[in-house]
Amino acid sequence: MSRERDENLMIVTAVEGYSFKQNMNEKDVFELFSRHDIFNLLRSQYDTLHTQSLDESISFAEDVLSRAAK
Repeated sequence: MSRERDENLMIVTAVEGYSFKQNMNEKDVFELFSRHDIFNLLRSQYDTLHTQSLDESISFAEDVLSRAAK
């Protein structure tokens, strides 16, 4: 797989997983992630995140957003 495809998979997993965990629709999660630049952050952390399970992309997004809320 190419890096870009892997990054996209991490992003889709993060959106879908966050949506499920937070009981939000995916469109709202996409907008939330866009406002907080989560997509670029996930891509910037690819070298670390791609060595973990895909669920780590969800946890990463949750951590970033919880810090932003404080």
